[in-house]
Amino acid sequence: MSEGVARLVQVMDTLRSPGGCPWDAEQTHESLTAYALEETYELIEAIETGTRDDLREELGDVLLQVVFHARVAQEHPEAPFDIDDVAHAVADKLIERHPHVFEDGGEQLTAQDTHARWERIKKETKQRESVMDGVPAAQPALARAQKVLSRAARSGLAVQDPAGVGIGQQLLALVARAQAEGVDAEAALRDATRDYEAAAREAEAASAPSSAPTPTPATVTDGSPT
Repeated sequence: MSEGVARLVQVMDTLRSPGGCPWDAEQTHESLTAYALEETYELIEAIETGTRDDLREELGDVLLQVVFHARVAQEHPEAPFDIDDVAHAVADKLIERHPHVFEDGGEQLTAQDTHARWERIKKETKQRESVMDGVPAAQPALARAQKVLSRAARSGLAVQDPAGVGIGQQLLALVARAQAEGVDAEAALRDATRDYEAAAREAEAASAPSSAPTPTPATVTDGSPT
């Protein structure tokens, strides 16, 4: 393990252990869920609009969530695991799903071929009954719609989409268009919303009353004594 990661694990262990931080000690996987989601969104923002320093910081915050959850998992009375177990498991998964790199002697595949093989191996190893299994139900609706459409397209499914003219169907049609054009619908909407927000802020600033003091009108006299 690298020195930096080992140090982070040790710091987390100190915070979680007796004599450490009371707040850290009482956290559970469930109580940390909202923080994992928040840190992921902040990482995306740093990637899209932040600096390199922002990116490094937000990657650290996401890494902290993994280390924190792994430390909590160590205390499970029946099925404990630690950060090494997590790392080994994901390394095993990467090797298993990249046989063209680790087993086939460097078979040349396109990125599309690789992705298709990844999905096929994942379906087999996880014993999934449907290509739609594993798409998180809690994922934002726009991103989830694009994931569902992508899974269906890669699997060559002839989906009989129920006809309709409601808002939901219209939104799904836009997501399908984005998918066909290779556009990340969620990112595109974030970009458009960010531009709209900037324009709204400009309009707000332009319409705000001036903070400068209003000059007092000069008194006009006819020169006669008062």
